[in-house]
Amino acid sequence: MLKKTLIGLMAASAATLALAAPASAAGEVSWGMTTQVQPGGQIYAQVYAGMGSGCTPAGPVTSKGFAAPLAWTEGGNWGKHAGHTTAIRTPGKYTASFPCTDGRKATQAFTILGTPPPATTAKPKPTKPPTTSKAPKPAKPQVAVKPAGAPQTGDGSVS
Repeated sequence: MLKKTLIGLMAASAATLALAAPASAAGEVSWGMTTQVQPGGQIYAQVYAGMGSGCTPAGPVTSKGFAAPLAWTEGGNWGKHAGHTTAIRTPGKYTASFPCTDGRKATQAFTILGTPPPATTAKPKPTKPPTTSKAPKPAKPQVAVKPAGAPQTGDGSVS
């Protein structure tokens, strides 16, 4: 039962990817790839070289949105080439592409979900180091004054 369910899900996902890549004009490559992914999520791509306008990949799928190039690690009927990679963590719109053995180049757009960081062209201003207050200078010690005896201060008698 579980095996039948998994086979059904795989067939449905293959059909979805095939439908996501519309029939293309002459010269364009028809292939499927995950079009929306969470930051750091898995991206799946496949192409059927033996069907319609598919092509035989001459290299991996590359993109600035990939943590590593997508290598074609899976094969199958009708010249299927497929593989997985991981998306980077920066949200935004990206394009992915790979070369075909017949000289064509396959390209497709995808989105890493989330709010992209604001585009900045100015460098951030360096922060000033905290001002250190100088320690107060220690006061000079006072000279102790010894009171002189009675003759210098008076003996208290009236003269």
